[in-house]
Amino acid sequence: MANFLLEIGLEEIPAHVVTPSIEQLVKRVGKFLDDNRITYGEIKPFSTPRRLAVQVLDIAANQPDIDEEAKGPAKKIALDAEGNWSKAAQGFVRGQGLTTDDITFKELKGVEYVYVTKHIAGKPVEEVLPGLKDVIMAMTFPTTMKWANNSFEYVRPIKWLVALLDNELIPFSILETSVGRTSRGHRFLGQEVEFTDALSYEKALKDQFVIADASVRKALIKGQIEAIATRKAWTIDIDADLLEEVNNLVEWPTAFAGSFKEEYLAVPDEVLITSMKEHQRFFYVTDAAGKLLPFFIGVRNGNSEHIDNVIAGNEKVLTARLEDAKFFYNEDQKQTIADYMGRVEKLSFHDKIGSVAQHMQRVKLITQIIGKQLQMSATELTQLARASEIYKFDLVTGMVGEFSELQGVMGEKYATIFGEDAAVATAIREHYMPISAEGDLPVSTVGAVLALADKYDAILSFFAAGMIPSGANDPYALRRQALGFVRILRDKQWKLDLAAINAGLIASLASDNTGLPAAVQTALSDVNTDVASFMVDRVKQLLNGQNTRHDIIEAVINGDSNDILTMFAQAHVLEAHKDDANFRDFVEAFTRAVRLNKQNPIEAPYTVDASLFDNDSEGVLHNAVAALEPILATSSLADSFVEAQSLVPTIATYFEATMIMSEDAAVRQNRLNQVAQIAAIANKFGNLTDLIVK
Repeated sequence: MANFLLEIGLEEIPAHVVTPSIEQLVKRVGKFLDDNRITYGEIKPFSTPRRLAVQVLDIAANQPDIDEEAKGPAKKIALDAEGNWSKAAQGFVRGQGLTTDDITFKELKGVEYVYVTKHIAGKPVEEVLPGLKDVIMAMTFPTTMKWANNSFEYVRPIKWLVALLDNELIPFSILETSVGRTSRGHRFLGQEVEFTDALSYEKALKDQFVIADASVRKALIKGQIEAIATRKAWTIDIDADLLEEVNNLVEWPTAFAGSFKEEYLAVPDEVLITSMKEHQRFFYVTDAAGKLLPFFIGVRNGNSEHIDNVIAGNEKVLTARLEDAKFFYNEDQKQTIADYMGRVEKLSFHDKIGSVAQHMQRVKLITQIIGKQLQMSATELTQLARASEIYKFDLVTGMVGEFSELQGVMGEKYATIFGEDAAVATAIREHYMPISAEGDLPVSTVGAVLALADKYDAILSFFAAGMIPSGANDPYALRRQALGFVRILRDKQWKLDLAAINAGLIASLASDNTGLPAAVQTALSDVNTDVASFMVDRVKQLLNGQNTRHDIIEAVINGDSNDILTMFAQAHVLEAHKDDANFRDFVEAFTRAVRLNKQNPIEAPYTVDASLFDNDSEGVLHNAVAALEPILATSSLADSFVEAQSLVPTIATYFEATMIMSEDAAVRQNRLNQVAQIAAIANKFGNLTDLIVK
């Protein structure tokens, strides 16, 4: 067994690209080795802003020998009329490096074919590993660049390459860069470093002020921050995302503490935290009670020499940003919400759809439709109306112009200062939520409804204007908005009739046009099905993310219900019972009824005449269904499933004893009505015919 080192040296990689890039390299190297039948013990990743590297430990010296069977032409083609080998047969074995003496015949689906078995000797690993050049060049990144006169694109220019099998070079080149055993230490503190062998990598780089193991580096940063906090009796929120970003910005981390003037604490905490965290990559400081303190912790890419100068420089930069924030905060309060809304009128939502103000008018209509569906109180409807009239006003404030991350947050702050109802102010902040696939959801009822309406109008308007996401193309983040819409409904356990919302909006627009171009407004009714399908795709996405079984997902999204909440409930019930001992019997019994009903569709009400029964099983089933239906009407879906399971043996006996398609038309119709009743029960849980049972 040997050990292998591969390092790609680069110009500084953007911090957010480092971790996914090293994960990709590990995966690609592992696949390359597997595809080439090279066994190994472990692939150990290393990454910094300037390098992506892997150590492959206990790598095999050779590929194993294999015997590979190859299929040739049919026997009737391989032999001529005299029983001699045809040119087709001779050409086939020659291409395999064999002779006709190696031919055997095997039957496949009733036809005999030529087969040969060839022995393939395994290659030494040093002959295989140069193929990693293609692995490196095949990597993909969210951002790429060219350099020199090359047409090849990569995340950043490749500056050096290292490939060592123990102490031996594995030669290959990418563009003008050839493999060597020399790497580079820290840009300012270190020097070039030559590796004696693959296992000397980590220590040799550490001697040159590079901690190559990202997990070791991250733990060191965390420990340094905690040590400062303990020494100064501070509380630090070590945000995981910020820690990850900082870790990917440094090779030799040194944490330091800085401060700013207490006068800036008059600015809202969110503004100060954004300035420190998002703009300067600082960790903010609070006391034990959570009150923000005028201090911060940063991380330097270097040692502690001249750290006072580093601290002073960072304090100066932060102070400039805080001074701007203080200025905008004070200036913004000199105007009113009405002043800001006058400027919102000039903001474009999209040139094919209209202005932000017109979008807000439609959202106001939608909030009232949703609010009434949810039977919200008169007070809540009033709060919704006010929130929808002003919820975008902060977009034109100086603070949001400087700190765009604070849209919504400053809307809440300023709305409170200007005397708006607390529920209205909260809704202004919450309407953006969730801001990511797994982001926090609105808590308040008014905020959740405003968020739903804002997202729904955006999706509906863009669809009506013909700007529908396709493939990876989604420039207006409509998938994210739809996912947020679905997550809010699931979180709040709200059932909404999307078709009714659309119909209500169209009716309102007919008498109160909010600036939609005529063609777009006309198209609103045409895209209802597409929008509903778009939402269902997000249900599928969320269920996949929960590792819901594929056939269960298909069963719920292909069912009769168009209600998003019902789909989640159906999936939950089926997942909960999929391993029941009688699950197969349940599915088989009910799907038999469903299939018969699809072949002979009958709509409710289902009239079943007991006088037409001619066997006991019919009466037993009829009575059981009659007793069960009122229970199902008032039970949860989970309880309904348990109740429906009790019908399984009765249904099975019924089908064994009863010929549904009787020659007597009246009897046949009566039995089909009974089957339709059973199918209606089955359809409560989705399209059970999509379920796979063994």
